[in-house]
Amino acid sequence: MTESDVHTLTGPYVLDALPDDERARFEAHLTGCAFCRTEVAELRAAAVKLATQVATPPPPALKADVMAAIEHVRQLPPLVQDPAPVPAVRRRIGRRSLLALAAAAALVALSGGIAIDQYQGRTTAEQASRQVAAVLAEPDAHTVHGAVRGGGQATVVTSGRANKSVVVLRDLPKLPSDRTWQLWMIDPRQTAHSIGLAAGDLTRVIDGSTTGMTTFGLTVEPDGGSRTPTMPAAALIPLPQ
Repeated sequence: MTESDVHTLTGPYVLDALPDDERARFEAHLTGCAFCRTEVAELRAAAVKLATQVATPPPPALKADVMAAIEHVRQLPPLVQDPAPVPAVRRRIGRRSLLALAAAAALVALSGGIAIDQYQGRTTAEQASRQVAAVLAEPDAHTVHGAVRGGGQATVVTSGRANKSVVVLRDLPKLPSDRTWQLWMIDPRQTAHSIGLAAGDLTRVIDGSTTGMTTFGLTVEPDGGSRTPTMPAAALIPLPQ
């Protein structure tokens, strides 16, 4: 792994998806790289934000129902150990498998560990958590940052392999009630394509809006948005090519 490659490990590191040797090298790298420390902190903040969106307190009667049901559950017989057990074969898990496992593990973590949600249907926030984890776990995920005029910061994580991006907006200035933030992807011809509106801070997965785009833009627009960006933009962030 080259020195430039180590900068791409922020996503897998946040998801705890690195083998021990790569984790140790990346943590040593963090001590001298302010850029990666900022990136790791922001990705963790996004994970915490998603967790608060999907966490749901269990129904008050859940514990009582479970305790009552235990009385009617038949106990399984004890397991008899093979007198001559076959030695376990240790196998090193490849990085691709680790990343796939990390994406699944991240979904559990981001969902706040509330198992009852599976009985309540899949929520929009849970889907977003899964998508964010998948993008961060991609080996080609790249992260760029930019300051927002007036305060705040925008972070964009892109993956050409997944053809998705994750946009994180933090600490944005509060806008008047008749104004809104509008997000854009700008192509090489400088044509801006709207990818949605935002009332304030957000973490959002964008489908199919990364490939071929050169810049992420953030503007202040009239309520309801605009067909073209109002300049000057609050943020223009070049995307990795």
